[in-house]
Amino acid sequence: MIVLIGLNHKTASIAVREKIFAGCQEGNDLLARLRSINGVREVLYLSTCNRVEIIAGSDEHGKAIKELRDFLAQSGGLTAAEAADCFYEYYDEDAVRHIFRVASSLDSMVMGETQILGQVKEAYRQALEQYATGVVLNRLMHCSFRAAKRVRTETAIAVNPVSVSYAAVELAKKIFGSLDGKKILLIGAGEMAELTGTQLIEKGAQSIIVANRSLAQAELLAEKFHGEAVSLDALEAKLIEADIVISSTGAPDHIVTADMLRRIHHQRKNRLLFLIDIAVPRDIEPSASSQENVYLYNIDDLQDIADENMNARKKEAIKAEMIVDEEVARFVNWQKELESVPTIVSLRNKAEEIVKAEMDKAEGWMGNLKKEDQEKIDNLVNSIVNKVLHAPVSVLKEESSDISSRDIVAAVRRLFRLDG
Repeated sequence: MIVLIGLNHKTASIAVREKIFAGCQEGNDLLARLRSINGVREVLYLSTCNRVEIIAGSDEHGKAIKELRDFLAQSGGLTAAEAADCFYEYYDEDAVRHIFRVASSLDSMVMGETQILGQVKEAYRQALEQYATGVVLNRLMHCSFRAAKRVRTETAIAVNPVSVSYAAVELAKKIFGSLDGKKILLIGAGEMAELTGTQLIEKGAQSIIVANRSLAQAELLAEKFHGEAVSLDALEAKLIEADIVISSTGAPDHIVTADMLRRIHHQRKNRLLFLIDIAVPRDIEPSASSQENVYLYNIDDLQDIADENMNARKKEAIKAEMIVDEEVARFVNWQKELESVPTIVSLRNKAEEIVKAEMDKAEGWMGNLKKEDQEKIDNLVNSIVNKVLHAPVSVLKEESSDISSRDIVAAVRRLFRLDG
């Protein structure tokens, strides 16, 4: 079976997601630890700003899902009540549909955003490198990529792409009315920072400072925006100049603290400071919002903006869901055929053994026949066997709406005594 357990922005607060994220990152053997869980045969771990999910191939799904749930809860230090409130579980077809929807951005905070597919592909790449996946999850992930590509090309859901960074820029525009003349401080020089910088320039920002732990990376990004690059050592001084701060690093601790803002308060001369924290774990200490003229928003606060952007995409989402349904049906059919393959092979092997045994018994009198007559008898026997097997083999291969494929496989194995 395919099992999936996880939590996302809909089921868990950013504080809970941070706990899970941090706990799972301890050590560098996460996938090996997950594979050691009873019943887990294949596994993939997906972690983004908005979700943490484990997808596994299991032959003991009940035991596996319980241990996977306990693993996540213990990693985040969650109580049983907290875990019950925030975790969701999916099995087989429902799990397949969920991961297809995730890859296609239908389950994202901002539907139609383009980053999630890259994140799913990266999670799969890491699992492949560590030999954590097998036949089923390999097929599942490639099919999820195909579903996502179809959604992207056959619908308009990604027209005018929207992402968390876009939502952050829209929020800044609403606060200030115009970004013209505003000083923007980007903390972080990764993909999210670059996307945000690009969108800020499109909306009229002219002065951008990029602060990053690596000055060389900051310089590369600042050059694209004709801005200024500084190391994090100069961060406090640059906070004095900034009007808008957008932070998106991968740092494990807070980059901007409440104490830092207290120290620069008088130097800012009561100017409004707008902070948007789109990092997980959070870059900006939550208590920073208690400072006068400081307004702090985190990734969860962007949901309202995301909701506004969803209205124009609802019609396209219906088309996208239909595509996902088609791709789910294709995968499930493949999965059912895969389940029946060993039984089909066993059935044909048993038939061949019976034919061989009977032909061996008849070897005495058949030896007196001409070679061409012996070949005719061989062909006749094989033809009869193939016709007898045609019906059960066809049923094993085909999807049945009345009885599950597992029940069909079990019935055939019992009827033909394939298990001895």
